[in-house]
Amino acid sequence: MGCRSVRPSRRTSAMAFFEDLPEADDPLLGFAPYLHSRPRRNSITPDRQRMFIAALAASGIVTQAARAIGASLEALYKLRLMKGAEGFSAAWDKAVDRGMLRLQDCALERAILGEERPVASQGKVVATYTRHDTALMLFLLRQRMPERYAAPPTQDARPGSPLYERVRRDIEAQMPTVAETRAVIDAKLEQLRRTIEARRTREEDG
Repeated sequence: MGCRSVRPSRRTSAMAFFEDLPEADDPLLGFAPYLHSRPRRNSITPDRQRMFIAALAASGIVTQAARAIGASLEALYKLRLMKGAEGFSAAWDKAVDRGMLRLQDCALERAILGEERPVASQGKVVATYTRHDTALMLFLLRQRMPERYAAPPTQDARPGSPLYERVRRDIEAQMPTVAETRAVIDAKLEQLRRTIEARRTREEDG
């Protein structure tokens, strides 16, 4: 399966171009659609509901699936919330999940095969090279093989834990000792005593 971009039609009343649409007998399309008691010309009929779900599963994008059947987002979301549309709503969620799986597969393909990038000289493409996205590759590895590639879990920082005790020792190492603290206090008290005595002397002389 390729990972070409979805190219929707400019006309909202026509089926847009989607790759790998579900087959007619796909279980995803076997949901119970909402039945309008008095359908209008612009009602989202059961056939249009299935077309929307098929387009959504292929693209993973609600706006493009809506455009594919010529319906507004407002009408679709309103239909989804109506009593009797539970089957349509559940199929909607499954279609989004399928679209996300396809997106994940495309990302994996891109990470493994890389992207072809042009090399230009004097305004002309003279060569191409393959660029691999290391960050994307690591992300996918961590998602699919977390036991091997996931980042280390956050360490326990509760009192008594090794991390807590190490941080406590580091902080205490930067703090003055009891003797140093007392010396600072004594020096401040001595300075205060001298200030008071000097003030008294000035008052007596005055």
